[in-house]
Amino acid sequence: MACRRRPVPHTPVWFMRQAGRSLPEYLRVRDGVPMLESCARPDMIVEITLQPVRRYAVDAAIFFSDIMVPLKAIGVDLDIKPGVGPVIADPIRDAAGVAALRPLAPDDVPYVTEAVEGLVGELGATPLIGFAGGPFTLASYLIEGGPSKNHERTKALMYGEPELWADLMARLADLTIAFLKVQVAAGASAVQLFDSWVGAVAAQDYRESVLPHTRRIFAEIEPLGVPRIHFGVGTGELLGPMGEAGADVVGVDWRVPLDEAVSRVPPGKALQGNLDPAILFAPWETVESRARDVLARGRTAEGHIFNLGHGVSPSTNPDVLARLADLVHEASTESTL
Repeated sequence: MACRRRPVPHTPVWFMRQAGRSLPEYLRVRDGVPMLESCARPDMIVEITLQPVRRYAVDAAIFFSDIMVPLKAIGVDLDIKPGVGPVIADPIRDAAGVAALRPLAPDDVPYVTEAVEGLVGELGATPLIGFAGGPFTLASYLIEGGPSKNHERTKALMYGEPELWADLMARLADLTIAFLKVQVAAGASAVQLFDSWVGAVAAQDYRESVLPHTRRIFAEIEPLGVPRIHFGVGTGELLGPMGEAGADVVGVDWRVPLDEAVSRVPPGKALQGNLDPAILFAPWETVESRARDVLARGRTAEGHIFNLGHGVSPSTNPDVLARLADLVHEASTESTL
């Protein structure tokens, strides 16, 4: 309801990366199992997705997967190395590399369909949020060959070979659309597009080289009737054009206060966010004060979903997240925050 900017009994809350490294039960389940293998085992996907829902009073589950899963499914030679991140064996640097990216078919990811269907049955009234990686972020990993601080090769291709860049982005948009459609067809109640590194792009370049492809993703998902959330890190200067991409909800990282984000995002959008994940390591009095401030600022938006301004850090105390989820529900029903 909050995604649709409709009245809610309390501010809903979920946490990006709520399923994962901060939970001891997750570490036990994943012990000895490579990341991409865990993302291809329906039983493991279901268990890991449900773990935070059992612990926290969150209002949604987030599908356990990785943004690289659809790329792996179409044959890209990649691995997710602990402590490093995604590593591409043969980075894409030319037209031949781009042309080798084939479309994704539902049969490429049967484990996703099976896991989502299983989760919907287990979750009952709790909605499941599906997700995928945004085209710029996927392109950066493919071109750089792995994580990058400055995305030099990616930007060089975007600036210097605009036609090849457009072809790559179109193929990645198709991949993302197909991956999201599989999740929605299996029962996901909403979807979030994580374009994590798009904040590295200037606003004009975003409008010219990224926005058309992101807009097409959201346009293709719109007929499915599920709420669409759009999030990126360091995107304060992009909140305006990101709000034009077609999502129902714009995620805001911790750098921009929500009441300021209201003035940057076009009308007709709900906002999601945006407590700094690092605040969770401070004394509880600080956590509570900052969370209440986020809730108060969120009231200026047409709709607000409480979340962190990025993912849960691996060393976060799960008990603090549990307490925070309860606080959001309690504080958002008070007459004054």
